[in-house]
Amino acid sequence: MTFDYDLFVIGAGSGGLAASKRVASYGAKVAIAENDLVGGTCVIRGCVPKKLMVYASHFPALFDDAAGYGWKVGNAELDWEHFITSIDKEVRRLSQLHISFLEKAGVELIPGRATLIDSHTIEIDGRKVTADKILIAVGGRPVKPDLAGMEYGITSNEIFHLKTQPKHIAIIGSGYIGTEFACIMRGLGSQVTQITRGEKILKGFDEDIRTEIEEGMTNHGIRLIKNNVVKAVEKVSEGLKLTLSGEDQEPVIADVFLVATGRTPNVDGLGLENAGVDLVASSVEGPGYSTTNAIAVNEYSQTSQPNIYAVGDVTDRLNLTPVAIGEGRAFADSEFGNNRREFSHQTVATAVFSNPEAATVGWTEAEAREKFGDAVTIYRTRFRPMYHSLTGKQERTMMKLVVDSNTDKVLGAHMVGESAAEIIQGVAIAVKMGATKKDFDATVGIHPSAAEEFVTMR
Repeated sequence: MTFDYDLFVIGAGSGGLAASKRVASYGAKVAIAENDLVGGTCVIRGCVPKKLMVYASHFPALFDDAAGYGWKVGNAELDWEHFITSIDKEVRRLSQLHISFLEKAGVELIPGRATLIDSHTIEIDGRKVTADKILIAVGGRPVKPDLAGMEYGITSNEIFHLKTQPKHIAIIGSGYIGTEFACIMRGLGSQVTQITRGEKILKGFDEDIRTEIEEGMTNHGIRLIKNNVVKAVEKVSEGLKLTLSGEDQEPVIADVFLVATGRTPNVDGLGLENAGVDLVASSVEGPGYSTTNAIAVNEYSQTSQPNIYAVGDVTDRLNLTPVAIGEGRAFADSEFGNNRREFSHQTVATAVFSNPEAATVGWTEAEAREKFGDAVTIYRTRFRPMYHSLTGKQERTMMKLVVDSNTDKVLGAHMVGESAAEIIQGVAIAVKMGATKKDFDATVGIHPSAAEEFVTMR
């Protein structure tokens, strides 16, 4: 049978872009469909605009710190409209850049929403095409619990387009999205209340990371309300009134309400049932949520339909941009590059761009103790960074190594503090290679630096 394309990709986000360009480099005829700006969640409404907001949120603290070093800094004021407009311009520039990369790679971009008609046929806004293989890379989307007044809440999609800066923003959700935006908005000068249904933020991260970030957030003026969920939201004259589940908990009044309680694979309307693609339950859970689904795949990102594949957040495996890119390239190499290989989801480093910042790679202490018990040795340091010797601030940095004493292998590395992501990125190479604590000890530190602590802990 003759097909219009060797590969048709649905979704021009990180995974789809990476896969389509690599497949095209192998001489295949490739098309990619996208019904939004090219670039996906990361470029359009995720990593990139969020990190720009993170940078902006650090300036007020830097202005304060400068005084300790003898600088005289005048009154500073944020021009919110300029700030938001500048971010949007950069996002659109990057989107156009990705379009040019597709053109250079020889990938045909088809604007519009793609739907599967059968296992080899795709319809895009009334146009039908066929493909030998199909890759689904449509990512995920934020979801709100089905509770009264949730229509008044915004998600991480809309926060980048607020017309004015919130005086008081209330955030529900204790994951990295809610935590990061709580720190961003507080750094920009807004009053922030974060409401979590558990006892601690950042479930799944190492306990020391969770504790250190919470302490830092509290010290920076963020109000944390724990063990509560929002029961209802209503408009009142002062703004939005959030009624909470705690019997003695007073309602929260804020002018903006951010719902950051989870994301779900973006499978609706894809026509997966027409092509025989199976789904599995995804990880979104909690009060007010209905069951959600992800595309089921094997270790080669192959779905239940042999010629259809899926990568990235739509599979709900490890929802990170570099992972989606890695999965997409592994698919391309396996199916078109004569290099069949799996993408490893083990020992993937990640960061939380909160204030203080955190980064981690490998096993948490709890995971290691569950497997190795008393054989686990923990090396930990907590100190005031040299930078704050003159600022007078009581900021703290925490670094931690999780080691299997049977083999001396470093199972995990964790850090909370300035430049944590930059430092852990380098440490991740050692952990991925199976470095031992003796290897760390034998490495000469760079002095004076915070990073040297990773090779001086005893």
